[in-house]
Amino acid sequence: MAFSSLLVIIILYFSSLISSSPNDSPLYDYTAYTQCKIEPEDPLYNGGILQNEVATMESIVEDGITTSWPAFVLPVLTSSTFYSFSSWIKIHGSNSSLISARLMSGNSPHYCVGTVVARRDCWSFLKGGFYMDSESNPSLLYFQNSEDKETSITIASASLQPFTKEQWSFQQQYKINTERKRAVTIHVSDKQGARLRGAMVRVEQVAKDFPFGSAINNYIIGNLPYQKWFVERFNAAVFENELKWAATEPKQGVLNYTLADQMLDFVRANQIVARGHNIFWEDPKYIPSWVLNLSNSELELAVKQRIASLMTRYKNEFVHWDVSNEFLHFNFYEDKLGENATYEFFKAAHEADPLATLFMNDFNVVESCRDVNSTVDSYISKMRDLRRYGVYMDGIGLESHFGVPNLPLMRAILDKFATLELPIWLTEVDISDNFDHNQQAAYLEDVLREGFSHPSVNGIMLWSALKKNGKCYQMCLTDTNFNNLPAGDTVDKLLKEWQTGVIKSQTDEHGAFSFYGYLGEYAVTASFGGKTTSSTFSVSRSDETRHYSIQI
Repeated sequence: MAFSSLLVIIILYFSSLISSSPNDSPLYDYTAYTQCKIEPEDPLYNGGILQNEVATMESIVEDGITTSWPAFVLPVLTSSTFYSFSSWIKIHGSNSSLISARLMSGNSPHYCVGTVVARRDCWSFLKGGFYMDSESNPSLLYFQNSEDKETSITIASASLQPFTKEQWSFQQQYKINTERKRAVTIHVSDKQGARLRGAMVRVEQVAKDFPFGSAINNYIIGNLPYQKWFVERFNAAVFENELKWAATEPKQGVLNYTLADQMLDFVRANQIVARGHNIFWEDPKYIPSWVLNLSNSELELAVKQRIASLMTRYKNEFVHWDVSNEFLHFNFYEDKLGENATYEFFKAAHEADPLATLFMNDFNVVESCRDVNSTVDSYISKMRDLRRYGVYMDGIGLESHFGVPNLPLMRAILDKFATLELPIWLTEVDISDNFDHNQQAAYLEDVLREGFSHPSVNGIMLWSALKKNGKCYQMCLTDTNFNNLPAGDTVDKLLKEWQTGVIKSQTDEHGAFSFYGYLGEYAVTASFGGKTTSSTFSVSRSDETRHYSIQI
């Protein structure tokens, strides 16, 4: 069967599963907008269950105070259902304002399901969503101005589309099949080019294209069981603390890269991709104490020396650098050196290591929308500022420290970031230790499936570095004997699921053998008439079938 036909069958099969549901739901729409528009676009899903609905002014009581906001009254929200929400927003009374979409359901707390920084002179796109674990009758979806309560809000092209758990899962798998895999045809012939029917073919994926890794710390140095456990699973790593300024220069002028060097030796020896974390951390709690006491002129010299020392020593060693960590929440360097300080850091880092992708990295961006400091629009605004200052090699780092994951919101935020066409990484994925190990594992699987299935996510890093005392930041994958905890079992299950493994077959009458495999590197062995030939080939992202010829 031609693999173009196979893809059509996969799409039709998936679509039939979606359309056969009680809600007759369409495929998820990844459309998003980050530019303000003179007129709103049409609603996604033709409005979904909000088709022909108009927002009304409703009285909302919070903390004993009653205010009125535009809202949609939702008579029934069904249980075990994902809801994708979007609308266009315009404000009156101020130039710009952060608008939050909030859900009030029964006696539960009002919680944020999406945000947008709206303007008065054009329409801005809000995209978000939520999951209902129990039926609610009725609920209220309302729009709240987070800043000036005198600002009025206008809603247009609103949409609320439900998806069952099965539909959400099918959509994830559909995107994995179309974005993380590719059709491959192996052609086997003799040296004269004659096709060989019945040749035995063995194909094995030996390396994965998608970077999936974890944080490590100095506990891994010389720790052979830990190293073995790590290398068997991951193709990417990030150092938890060992590259941070406080670790490499605890006292002014006293540089110590010993631990980082030894960890880099381990990474290099095992052909693991490594992220550089981080050059500067904006939070004063994690800045070396001696740095805090420098005068402005002394600080300017110190940061230049920090960049020169770190980037010269490790030039071309790290694929990424988190240049500015948690820039949305803290601004120590800007307060001291001026509002352009961070942009100068990016320029200097790029000059020192031109091939490294330079990232911002922050928390509470994709995890929720409660944090007004780190909305998707505030992050995008910072990224655009970088471009205005001439910084173009930039990436989007989303720390991803989750409590209870809100998958429709997570996907919606990723959709908006995707419009920038920049690398997006989930850089520090974990689940809060407020949950027991089994619940952590369940939520971790939700987050990883959502991240891996989103076509614009380029890599995933777990924040699960194991310390000597058996502790981790929030979530461990193993105990100190490297026996998996439930989260580790989840990771192993997904790693096995997201690889092609070994495939054995025979060539057909055309001397060909086809399969559908995950992106990465493959080893192939073909045998015929007592002769055997081995080779390797790569499978990269493309909509076309990958053809590879091997001669015996």
